[in-house]
Parts: sequence; structure tokens; C-alpha cells
Amino acid sequence: MDRPSWDEYFMEITELVAKRSTCLRRKVGAVVVKDKRILTTGYNGPPAGLKHCDELGGCLRDKLGIPSGERMELSRAVHAEQNAIIQAAKYGISIDGATIYVTNHPCFICAKMLINAGIKRIVYKEGYPDEFAKEILNDAGIKVEQFKGG
Repeated sequence: MDRPSWDEYFMEITELVAKRSTCLRRKVGAVVVKDKRILTTGYNGPPAGLKHCDELGGCLRDKLGIPSGERMELSRAVHAEQNAIIQAAKYGISIDGATIYVTNHPCFICAKMLINAGIKRIVYKEGYPDEFAKEILNDAGIKVEQFKGG
């Protein structure tokens, strides 16, 4: 029987979650897992009920010429990791000690939130140009692994 590993399984789900993103620049998905059970998911997009960038004439970051990995505060989007953490808080789900699967390496802001949320392991598929995020996650002793599977 040819079954995917747990990492492959959850990463495939993360890629499906990313398809819900409305971001014009990068579609990111996140899945928080503990004891092989999905606790929450998140994808990047504007706060609930607000207009998406395509409805406002394009990406603010593109209009301002902001490179990827810089000035994350200048975005309408709530990041996928942030939305996964918010969903846990909203519905009273503890994610302390959990693993998060993400399509892209977390940024510095998300890294700080993941540390404080008690995430113990991060599995990501693609890199992200944010050396500060890598440094702070290392300092916090969080296991960070790039997904190498299919």
C-alpha cells in the first residue's frame, strides 16, 4: 500500500488551504496539527468582511514597490499563520505544543506569534526572504524543517 507520510499528507492539505487565498502576490496556506489531528487552518487575505485587493484595484504592496520580505505591516492581508492562530483563539483551541505546516517559511512577525502560541515545530515548503525570522525561531529552539517530499 502506497500511503503518504504524515508530513506529505498535511502539506498537501496546506496547499489546498492556500487555494482559498485571495492575495494577488502569494497564496499561502497553514495547517496546525497536534497528535496527527488538524486543529486549525488559515490562508492569507484581508480581515473578515473587508474587500480583497482585486476589488480595490490591485495590491497595495505592488503599488508602493515594496519588495517581498520587507515592510509586512503595509499589507491588507492577515498572514496564513496569523489566521490559523486567530482561529484557534476564536474557537478556544489550544495549539500549545503543535506543529504548523505552511506553504512558505514564516515572516518575522508570524515567527514571533508562533513562538508565543507554543508551536514546537514548523514544516514549510518554500523559503521566504526573512533572515530575522530564521534567527528568532532558532533562538526559541523551534524545530524548523523544509519539506522535501513530493
